[in-house]
Amino acid sequence: MLLSGSLNKKLLVEGNDDQHVIWALCKRFNIYESFGVIECNGISNLINQLPVRFKESGITTLGIIIDADTDIINRWNSVKDILVKQGYTPPAALPGEGLVLENTGKIRVGVWIMPNNNLNGMLEDFITFLVPKDDKLLPIINSTLDSVEEQKLNKYAALHRSKALIHSWLAWQEDPGTPLGAGITKRYLTTDEETCTLLIKWLDKLFNS
Repeated sequence: MLLSGSLNKKLLVEGNDDQHVIWALCKRFNIYESFGVIECNGISNLINQLPVRFKESGITTLGIIIDADTDIINRWNSVKDILVKQGYTPPAALPGEGLVLENTGKIRVGVWIMPNNNLNGMLEDFITFLVPKDDKLLPIINSTLDSVEEQKLNKYAALHRSKALIHSWLAWQEDPGTPLGAGITKRYLTTDEETCTLLIKWLDKLFNS
C-alpha cells in the first residue's frame, strides 16, 4: 500500500473506494506496487488536474481509472482530448483491455474506464461482476430493488442502483457493512472473473512491464 506523493509512477482514481479496491487487488495478485494510488476526490477534480499532472517533475508513468457513469463515449472523449493536447495519439475508441500509450520521450500513460471499458457504469458495477456466479443472495437483492423501484420508494438515483445492489449484498455477508476493498480481501468476492483479470494485466503492463 503506497501512499507517497513523491513516487514517479502514479495512478489517479476518483475516490477512497477506488483506492482501496486497487490496493486489495494488488495484494491479492501480488502486483508489485511501484506506483502511488492517488485519490482525487471526484471525477471533476481528476479531469481538471490531469494537465498539471503531466507537467510534474520526474513523473514517468501516469494511470487513470474513472467511472463511465451514464456515457462512456463522452467520458472517454474528455480524457482523449487531454491526451491529444499533450501530444499523444490515442485511438478513437478505448480498447476493451484498457489503454497503454508510450510515446518516445513522453510519460507512459494508461486509461481504464469502469466497469470494463465498454459499458456505462462505475466501480460498483465492476465489483458486482466479482460476486460468485453461484451466489443465491444477489438475485434476491435484485428482486427487492425491483420492487422498491416499482413502488417508487427508492431514494437513490437510477445511476446508483449498482451502489445499492452491491452494498446491500455486502451487508448480508458474515461481516455486514464490509467495504468494497475489504470484500476482496475477505474473499467474499471472486477475482477469477475475466474483467478483473484484464484490469490486473493492465495495471501490471502499465506500471511494471
